Amino acid sequence: MLPVLGFKTFVGNLERAAAAVVERGRSGAGGYAVLANVHVLVTAQRDRDLSAALRGAWHVFPDGAPVAWLQRRRGRVAAERIAGAELMLAVARAGAPYGLRHAFFGGTRETLAALEQRLTAEVPGLLICESVAPPFAPLDTLGPHIDAIRQAGADVVWVALGAPKQEIFMARHAAGLGGLALGVGAAFDFLSGSKSRAPRWMQRTGFEWAHRLASEPRRLAGRYLRTNSEFLVRAALELCRGRG
Repeated sequence: MLPVLGFKTFVGNLERAAAAVVERGRSGAGGYAVLANVHVLVTAQRDRDLSAALRGAWHVFPDGAPVAWLQRRRGRVAAERIAGAELMLAVARAGAPYGLRHAFFGGTRETLAALEQRLTAEVPGLLICESVAPPFAPLDTLGPHIDAIRQAGADVVWVALGAPKQEIFMARHAAGLGGLALGVGAAFDFLSGSKSRAPRWMQRTGFEWAHRLASEPRRLAGRYLRTNSEFLVRAALELCRGRG
């Protein structure tokens, strides 16, 4: 673990992250994990609910090339980005031999159907016990949908409500879901084909944000300008102080 912008973050590669998720899911210990990018970490500096959600998480995975870069600059040379879509696939493959049971919470019915089709085609023996497309409604009104997930007996619950909604949702309701909850943002859209993802070279070199910005400029331009700028300042201060 390594503190980044005040929050303890997981350090390691995708294989290690997937193994940890499978072990936690099989143990029945529950809880939740956050996949934190620059937007999440910066927003948590002033959003009390989000900050509390990150501090209460079992793990905070670095879902952002700049976050993993900062970990490496601070001496954690093995640090890699843990992206939601890759983690879902890795956990599905690693957990299949153990009969790990998955549930999906978020997205539309069409997205969930395409997601299930993609994952079951790629991972023989994958067990999906429930998929819920919740209505766009206040978090505290989703009780019946939470009950459906719990009754299905999932070991791992993938949550895609968007940040910071999914993080706050998990902090409040993870115990009611039964299994280990993981917030994966747009991973449902990417894996189902609902949205196109950046080419692999952009993912590898840390420029996936540029592809997303070009795809959704109105929604993301202002956010990226504010949060990326603040992250750079805070990262520089951490490096100067030599934390870790």
